[in-house]
Amino acid sequence: MLDLNRLKALHAVHVYGSVGAAADALMVTPSAVSQQIAKLERETGSRLMERNGRGVRLTDAAGLLAEHAERILALVETAEADFEALRGEVVGKLHVGSFPTAARGLMPPALGALRERHPDLQVLLNEREPERVVREVARGELDLGVVQDWLNRPMAIPDGLSKAILLDDIADVILPADHPLADRREIELAELSGERWVSSSPGTICHDWLVYTLRSADLEPEIVSMADEYPTQMALVAGGLGCAIVPRLGRDCMPSRVRAIPTLPRQTRRIYAIWRTDAARRPAIRAMVEALKEAGTLN
Repeated sequence: MLDLNRLKALHAVHVYGSVGAAADALMVTPSAVSQQIAKLERETGSRLMERNGRGVRLTDAAGLLAEHAERILALVETAEADFEALRGEVVGKLHVGSFPTAARGLMPPALGALRERHPDLQVLLNEREPERVVREVARGELDLGVVQDWLNRPMAIPDGLSKAILLDDIADVILPADHPLADRREIELAELSGERWVSSSPGTICHDWLVYTLRSADLEPEIVSMADEYPTQMALVAGGLGCAIVPRLGRDCMPSRVRAIPTLPRQTRRIYAIWRTDAARRPAIRAMVEALKEAGTLN
């Protein structure tokens, strides 16, 4: 009979491409992964890994077995979710990933509410960028993720994941207090022609969105400073180094020397929770989503 933990080790190597990466995902040592696969080779009577330069590669037999393992692990997760749903108890561990702004703005009240209502549920929070959260939820490393995208530039969600909208977060232009447009009630993006910009790092969702949005308004952005944390961006604006577009959820400590002006059209990012559809009946996931929605109404 095939051992589930050994199938999980083989599947992880298949997904992540190496023994070391699989060990990181499973939070064990590489030697533990190798030992599990060696035992699986003895159980199946088949060669599953071969040397490939300095690393290893999976054989055709391993690839076939890994595909079966994926279906088996999904069935096990569904069975566990159904059993938890039958008991109706919000217990156990829930591994959650969240992008930084939501980890700071949504998670504290949500986790506080969960602790009061369901003291037997242990939530382990990991701060991650949205793309990584999506990957880790899809692979089963996280049970639930909080991610964001922009209404004019949505992010694709893989098949097999479900999602729930938590809130729509408006983003405003942040200007130095002495800027000529700082006393305006609203600003059209086209009026910001020639401005210098503070942005997050290239390759992040918010940097790519800013460049896309400004170019859509026929503005070629001159990015002069890059910082991934919104408080740092606003501090740079306060220092007169440029302007930025910052969502309201990220403005818990706005400097006095800046002004936030709504744009025309409004710039909106959508924040939502995602989880594997196979685990949708888990009471812990439903409780987490409910607490996050409640936290979203406070913002």
